[in-house]
Amino acid sequence: MLMPPFELHRPSTVEEACSLAAKLIESGQDFDWIAGGTDLIPNYKWHINTKPHVISLAGIDGVSTISMNEIGCMARLHDIAEGGDAHPLVAEAASKVASSLIRRNATLGGNLCLDTRCFWYNQAEEWRSSIDWCHKCDCGTGSDCRVIPNQNELCVATYQGDVAPTLMVLDATVHLIGPNGARSVLLHDFYQLDGMTRNILQPGEFMLKITLPEDVEDWTGSYRKLRVRESWDFPEAGAAAAWKKGDRSTLRVATTALESIPRRHDEEVANSNGDVKAICDAIYKSTKPVNNTALPPRYRRNMIKVLVKRACEE
Repeated sequence: MLMPPFELHRPSTVEEACSLAAKLIESGQDFDWIAGGTDLIPNYKWHINTKPHVISLAGIDGVSTISMNEIGCMARLHDIAEGGDAHPLVAEAASKVASSLIRRNATLGGNLCLDTRCFWYNQAEEWRSSIDWCHKCDCGTGSDCRVIPNQNELCVATYQGDVAPTLMVLDATVHLIGPNGARSVLLHDFYQLDGMTRNILQPGEFMLKITLPEDVEDWTGSYRKLRVRESWDFPEAGAAAAWKKGDRSTLRVATTALESIPRRHDEEVANSNGDVKAICDAIYKSTKPVNNTALPPRYRRNMIKVLVKRACEE
């Protein structure tokens, strides 16, 4: 696949990056942020939502820190998994992303802001054009959704990141910055239920870092993942569970790869009185995956009960 032409910008500070973004927005030019590039570059080679400008965060100092309470957006997943400084639950999820080679380039910010996926969409441009595109198409055709026919109001492409549910159950806060300044929001409020919108990032904003509560060392948990192969593949379903040591009433559960966003299931846990089977059944009822990934939705939905049970038992 031939890479489409674009201009690459390499700011060296956060302020320079925000200023550059503001200038491009003011001039009416589209752009993408790039961190590790393990998701964006393949999409560009497939001519998926390409932009004329790309701003790299790789040259900015101070955004790759890794500690128990803070992880920068440019922290490599390999370093999170193997460095020993991140929370064990986050390290566990990072170690299950793709392959070792991918993890050495992939970043936390890229994984949390991962574009949603759909086998009607993540194909070469020639293939997409042969089916008259789709609702998430990059050619402005206004086509209907191929997964849910006769509608073009909601994109149901699936979010397939691993790290987000583990950070959700640890009550992580995401810190965003852009031309209009900085703001912070809990990670489980960061995502928006639409395969095209994906999250609350405003034009020109990017993810700077995530922070975790001061008592995060007192929390333990587990992440379980369903995938076609034991290495490389995106999750077809995933579940994270965490609780404060010695107090199972603090249990939190989050899932991924079942819809357009990862989701924390506070209501299901609260209504189950700590009973794991009841939690599994409640999450099963509240999730409705669609037929746009490698494994059929019915199997993925049934397996989430198994994954949640195993994560809680662990």
